[in-house]
Amino acid sequence: MEFSHFDEAGHARMVDVTGKLPTQRMARATVDVFMARETLTAILEHRIAKGDVFEVARIAGIMAAKRVHELIPLCHQIPLGSVGLDFQAVGEARVRITAVARAHAVTGVEMEALTACAVAALTVYDMCKAIDRAMVVSQLALAEKRGGKSDYLAAPGEGDA
Repeated sequence: MEFSHFDEAGHARMVDVTGKLPTQRMARATVDVFMARETLTAILEHRIAKGDVFEVARIAGIMAAKRVHELIPLCHQIPLGSVGLDFQAVGEARVRITAVARAHAVTGVEMEALTACAVAALTVYDMCKAIDRAMVVSQLALAEKRGGKSDYLAAPGEGDA
């Protein structure tokens, strides 16, 4: 296996993508936040003192996706066309967050979708920790990617968080 982020001498490097043509790219990631039933009820009824949890987390996720190149070493700055986040209550004590990132670019947007999910989940935790410190952020996963050399779709049960 060849590592693309290291040169022949073992030095870290950013992969050279200057010879690649841009293509449509899409990545979808998911993450779950497990919490007490009362916490989820408070979120859904807009009773969290810090404000609308899902809307603040949505903004945080979008902002994070736009800054991946500043957060993760050797990631390229990508001209994102769109980033969207959705929040779904699953059962009585879990929120599933799904992020979709899209770009017309020379490299993929998987890290942008994953980072959007992670930061959105951490924002949910931050906004609700005063009433539930036992929340768990779990199962961050790439669910799908399209564009570039290959497409990927997680098998059922994988990437669904």
